[in-house]
Amino acid sequence: MSVTKREFLPVREQLARIKRGVVDCIGEEELAKKLEESRKTGDRLRVKFGIDPSSPDIHVGHTVVLRKLRTFQELGHLPVIIWGTATARVGDPTGKDKTRPQLTKAGVLENLETYKAQITKVLDIEDAEHRENGEWFDAMNFMDGVKLLSRMTVARAIERDSFENRIKKGLPVSLHEIVYPLMQGWDSVEIHADVEIGGSDQLFNLLVGRDLQEQEGQGRQACLTLPILEGLDGTQKMSKSLGNYIGIHDEPADMFGKVMSVPDALMEKYFLLLTDVGEQEVRELLAGHPREAKARLGREIVGWLHGESAAGAAAGEFDRVFKEKQKPTDIPEYELPADELREGEIPVTRLAQLAGLCQSSSEARRLMAGGGFRVDDLQIKDPKTRLGSGRYLLQAGKRRFSYVTIS
Repeated sequence: MSVTKREFLPVREQLARIKRGVVDCIGEEELAKKLEESRKTGDRLRVKFGIDPSSPDIHVGHTVVLRKLRTFQELGHLPVIIWGTATARVGDPTGKDKTRPQLTKAGVLENLETYKAQITKVLDIEDAEHRENGEWFDAMNFMDGVKLLSRMTVARAIERDSFENRIKKGLPVSLHEIVYPLMQGWDSVEIHADVEIGGSDQLFNLLVGRDLQEQEGQGRQACLTLPILEGLDGTQKMSKSLGNYIGIHDEPADMFGKVMSVPDALMEKYFLLLTDVGEQEVRELLAGHPREAKARLGREIVGWLHGESAAGAAAGEFDRVFKEKQKPTDIPEYELPADELREGEIPVTRLAQLAGLCQSSSEARRLMAGGGFRVDDLQIKDPKTRLGSGRYLLQAGKRRFSYVTIS
């Protein structure tokens, strides 16, 4: 049986798409040669992305690198996803001033299944190779680990910013943390990666992979890093714990509303990293009215994650609520279980959490402090406020509403 040779775009066109939004492109000349060779042979490049399933949920900040992996996939290359069933139990110390807690294997595997289900929003995971690095690390004995450690000097290990900063501050650095970059790098050797992609905070780890491949006589992987996406506050890294995130499973109306609150200074970055809108068109949008540009951004992101119809409906609902000052048409209902009442009442902060308006009682308290929490259109600022039996309209921030019944 004859096999049709895979065809690829010209190298220049591929590189233009690959480099969009990229911070670092280490080994660009090598990458160009790999792309040219793949055009001659019809073979796909092996593009590695490691995911440590250290938490169960992802937000759009996590999708920045996944979207770049999808770009390679659309260009015809093979994503190789390394599920860090071993590395997640060590914990990448990037950006941390303290040692991360080590997860159990059971916890990692549980997170993996949730994470895998979520990334289908971004990537065709059926057209990808999936490997767990526990496959090779769990098979190693202690002396194998010592042999791997011999491949890096202590001086090189502490060049990493997070280690260097902690040492300067007199903070401890555990030995198992120093092993992490070697483990991530060894993954590249095991799967013969042509390219590895990661966040800009991962550059040190990616370069270790190049070094180890060279030591093993393999061709060195090209290393691409993507920016870390700031959250809705415009300053700090997007994070669920900070409440400045856009979740990939947020409802379309809520997602659109969050995008409309993105600071103007971040719009270009969001367009480049979270949409496929051409760079010239982005510049033209940003040169016009900021609100129109932001609405386009909202439609692009909601359309990507929920479909064009949902994006249009979300945009219309936003205009109805915020331009026309009306309440949403579809406000959810919540009935409080009787066992949550104490002496016939419940703290409104707890009620907001149970009704799904806030991630936690502390988030509700922060909203109250900023004047962003209402009950029946009355602003509530006292976090000790309690509610008894009745039906109430709760509002958290500008976009989240719920009718709550307390029997």
